[in-house]
Amino acid sequence: MLRVLAVDDEKPALEELLYLLRADPRVRSAEGATDATEALRRIGRALEAGPDGEDAVDVVFLDIHMAGLTGLDVARLLAGFARPPLVVFVTAHEGFAVQAFDLKAVDYVLKPVRKERLAEAVRRVSDLSGPAPAVQAPAEQIAVELGGVTRFVPVDDIAYVEAQGDYARLHTEDGSHLVRIPISTLEERWAARGFVRIHRSHLVALGRIDELRLDGGATTVRVGAAELSVSRRHARHLRDLLMRHVRA
Repeated sequence: MLRVLAVDDEKPALEELLYLLRADPRVRSAEGATDATEALRRIGRALEAGPDGEDAVDVVFLDIHMAGLTGLDVARLLAGFARPPLVVFVTAHEGFAVQAFDLKAVDYVLKPVRKERLAEAVRRVSDLSGPAPAVQAPAEQIAVELGGVTRFVPVDDIAYVEAQGDYARLHTEDGSHLVRIPISTLEERWAARGFVRIHRSHLVALGRIDELRLDGGATTVRVGAAELSVSRRHARHLRDLLMRHVRA
């Protein structure tokens, strides 16, 4: 079970977060801190005591905007330790998702915090804290036609898929291949292999995304040399998946 430290300089928000965390059966204990200095002091004691110590902390739920050091500052400091606790950001602002991703946060929960959304964040932390390693799917190939010759392209070589009517174009480092399969079919078939729909026209391998960019109200990703638009309906889900992927 998880030992949690929640950090927020707004007392009502902290009390509400602690109430929700303590109600989750996967949480053994949940303590609060009202500023970054207090949080770092507690985390320091926890790291000195070790994972089996009385003051141990498995995960820190961090607000971003706080007086003095911000939650991002705290996360940067924690990254310097050999075995830091996991970090979940809890904030009213969407604009820090990329920085949170860079700091290897497990999740990014927006205020006002919903019980169901917080439960999902706790589940992700629990999965990462568990001893069982992830089971990888077996290798898979897809047949493509090239000049009358059938080739078998490993799915792991595909960076992204582009919809072209009832066809789909598979983009790899070596070029592209047209297959007579709708992108919706590939989306369903390859979900377990880390492919995610970012737009009605594009399906992307999560591990091939080099950059997520927020520019005004527009979201794009860079996959190799390609820059692809992310539709508004898919943007938040994609950010959640990217932050989860980086901790896997």
